[in-house]
Amino acid sequence: MGDQEEFDLIIVGAGPAGSTAAIYGVRYGLKVAFFETVDPVSQLTLTPTIENFPGFEGNGFDLLQKMKDQATKFGAVHKFENVEQISKDGDYFIVKTDTGIYRAKAIIIATGGKHREIGIPGEREFVGRGVSYCATCDGNFFRGKKVAVIGGGNTAVEEAIYLKEIGCDVVLIHRRDELRADKAYQDEFFSRNIPVIWNSIPRKIEGNEVVERLVLYNRVEDREFSIDVSAVFVAIGITPATEIVAGLGVERNSMGYIKVNKKQETNVPGVFAAGDCCDNPLKQAITACGDGAVAANSAFEFIKMKFQTG
Repeated sequence: MGDQEEFDLIIVGAGPAGSTAAIYGVRYGLKVAFFETVDPVSQLTLTPTIENFPGFEGNGFDLLQKMKDQATKFGAVHKFENVEQISKDGDYFIVKTDTGIYRAKAIIIATGGKHREIGIPGEREFVGRGVSYCATCDGNFFRGKKVAVIGGGNTAVEEAIYLKEIGCDVVLIHRRDELRADKAYQDEFFSRNIPVIWNSIPRKIEGNEVVERLVLYNRVEDREFSIDVSAVFVAIGITPATEIVAGLGVERNSMGYIKVNKKQETNVPGVFAAGDCCDNPLKQAITACGDGAVAANSAFEFIKMKFQTG
């Protein structure tokens, strides 16, 4: 296997939780590496407008870049490698990536999550041809065209607002008769007169080479109908990217989120978790940063107790 580069702390993930953990870890004097993967990408990078992060206003990509730059400035090693496996070898953890193998005294999992799929016919077939999970990534392709956004939470409402502002003809599809988004988001949404199709569930996405229509089922009226659209933006939440911890025996809940205590400790000594991959109630950049800071402190205390004597 060759030489294994050794770190005190390895952080899997470079979103707000992982980057904050890296900042705190190096400031505790630890040798830290944090790994950034392409899939899943940090949800923060897809956020077009940040207004609720204290001291910062702008877009999510810029905010996260500042965090990563700060971590590397203090001495954390930032690696663009996909972590494929984490195992245990005595007192050390072995982290295998697509290009190397590393050893660490402690691990922080900050992998976030992946966009949740609806699971209907046509969804996967038309990805990249009208089906999207990121309005800021793909919205520009549909300026002046009719598009549908699926969902009723903050993400769906935010994406609908963004698409409306760049010139799309937007309709929101929601399975209930009221939105779940925060009041501030709803106020912004309704002020733009974006239409909503209530009590309706997506059944099928149809088209030839590209998306042409969305088939819906109205739960109240018990009828199926279709609307002509050029794109379907799915915004129904995320699925935590936690498969990487399965081999370590880390406990997860029924939805796949990692179980942690108030110190961000998992049930496996030396393994901590932070951010959207955890079973914490609020999925926001600010809370992810807090998780990362706590996890780094707990990792530092663990390493000091286990590896330092005298």
